[in-house]
Amino acid sequence: MQFQQLLYFVAVAETRHFTRAAERVHVSQPSLSQQIKALEQELGAELFSRARGNITLTDAGEALLPLARRILADTETARLEVQELAQLKRGRVRLGATPSLCTGLLPDVLRSFHDLHPGIELLIEEGGSHDLVRELARGALDLALVVLPLPTPSPALTTVELLREDLVVVSAASEPAPRRPVRIKDLRDQPLVMFRHGYDLRELTVAACRAEGFEPTFTVEGGELDAVLGFVRAGLGLAVVPAMVAGRAGRDLRVTALARPGLRRTIALAHRSDVAPPRAARELQRLLMATRRRV
Repeated sequence: MQFQQLLYFVAVAETRHFTRAAERVHVSQPSLSQQIKALEQELGAELFSRARGNITLTDAGEALLPLARRILADTETARLEVQELAQLKRGRVRLGATPSLCTGLLPDVLRSFHDLHPGIELLIEEGGSHDLVRELARGALDLALVVLPLPTPSPALTTVELLREDLVVVSAASEPAPRRPVRIKDLRDQPLVMFRHGYDLRELTVAACRAEGFEPTFTVEGGELDAVLGFVRAGLGLAVVPAMVAGRAGRDLRVTALARPGLRRTIALAHRSDVAPPRAARELQRLLMATRRRV
């Protein structure tokens, strides 16, 4: 049973005339009659009674008509849904990002994407680069924003550098201001609020302190991004955070630059190498790549 055969059958059933049905579906009358005959042979029953030139449905035809109409309607629905997806009217994007990028970079980009494609569902997963790489590899994400270098580089992933971002020191506005600009070695005598293990920012900060010959002192450690900023606001210590995050942190936090050469991190956009991202994900990828700049 073919789609065209059902289409021709419904046209004849509704017009009760082979020639008018052929004109409706833009096919020659002999071709239409041939397809109807082939359908009847496949089903093992006549669908039309042709007595005295009048075209009427047989019992088999009456039984088939509502089913054929439903199949044609479902096919049209499927066609429209695929077209809407191809035209970015519907669909979804599964994006992974580190918490700091969810706070600093993504709000403006996602707003632009949503304004352009309001029918696309955005699913965001926060996590460390290591977790996001694992989720990408198993197909749970379409794209991920990760910090380079990756903890476990994989040839199965394609990464493109997106931007390089300065890290800065934040402190409570109500507390005495630290030396400007802050040198890494100045952190030796400063209490720090530190992220949990697995955060890229923790690894960068601790590595920089050790390169200066000391272990940092933590007053509080183990928090997520919002918790760390809250602890800093409470005056529990300083924290090293991305510049974009600090720019959105509010007036109750003081932002101080690190002395040259400072600390920077490299942000990359990653996706699986063996599977092209879906159309909607590629559009978000285009918007993200438009932010390629040095922060």
